[in-house]
Amino acid sequence: MMRPALALTTGEPAGIGPEIAAALAAGNHEARLVLLGDRDLLTQRAQAVGVTAAWPDFDPARDDDVAILHCPLAVPSQPGQLNPANAAYVLKLLDTAIDGCLDGTFGAIVTAPIHKGVINDAGVAEGFFFGHTEYLAVRTGTEQVVMMLTGGGMRVALATTHLPLAEVPDAITPETLSRTLHILHADLKTKFGLTAPRILVAGLNPHAGEGGHLGREEIDVIEPTLAALRAEGMTLIGPLPADTLFNRKQLEQGDAVLAMYHDQGLPVLKFASFGHGINVTLGLPLIRTSVDHGTALDLAGTGKADPGSLQAALALARELATAGADRQSR
Repeated sequence: MMRPALALTTGEPAGIGPEIAAALAAGNHEARLVLLGDRDLLTQRAQAVGVTAAWPDFDPARDDDVAILHCPLAVPSQPGQLNPANAAYVLKLLDTAIDGCLDGTFGAIVTAPIHKGVINDAGVAEGFFFGHTEYLAVRTGTEQVVMMLTGGGMRVALATTHLPLAEVPDAITPETLSRTLHILHADLKTKFGLTAPRILVAGLNPHAGEGGHLGREEIDVIEPTLAALRAEGMTLIGPLPADTLFNRKQLEQGDAVLAMYHDQGLPVLKFASFGHGINVTLGLPLIRTSVDHGTALDLAGTGKADPGSLQAALALARELATAGADRQSR
């Protein structure tokens, strides 16, 4: 039985994605890794990290350690120089990986960083392009997904993702919060193998609202929603003040944290694990992991970028895909 093939989209061609993918592929001996990108680009960027890119074309019938699925650039790419002409190429890599997961060619997607600004400048996405997470949801017809980062001994999921801070309170409703917790709870069970997940839930306001004196979202929305879900059998602890939630003793009480907004939970996790954190998209009909950093245009082409986060993302994707394949074979 062949190992699940893991699709690695090499991301923004002007960023560090192609070279950290090449560095990772050179040391890969466990995963069946498929690099999605322009062959010439990957060959050039591999040279920056001292790697000879002698990888075969991807053949689903072969169990190669590393292969390339060639997707041509629109125009040649220079390290550090964004070009909107290649924005469609970036989305093509994602579309190819998504379609391959849905038809069973790939067991998971691992994504190198992309640059949201240049994709929006190019106007190649329908509407505003918010990022990988939202794009994957639209392309798979998933009503709601959940962003979760792992690292530093923590799993931190988000009730809202890429929203201006002023829009966060209105986005946290009983319906959206309930769906988020259902997705988080279900994927902790089915993908991470936790039989009875314990979830620590942060409050929205300072001191979790301090009894309504610093905001009523905890009283009006969060507490009633948690009570209803506890009645369904979920183990939910909170709402907890975010400024004291992330201490070792408190974290030991749960398997994951649900933060209410992006910069409430992620600075703590990234401080503890920057360069080795993993972004996981929950709720999708496929497995997707990613790096916890951006395109680092200033490092592109220098060979100095650290592939640690991508390596961690690949390891988790391999673990989840292999476990999923084992369950299906039983």
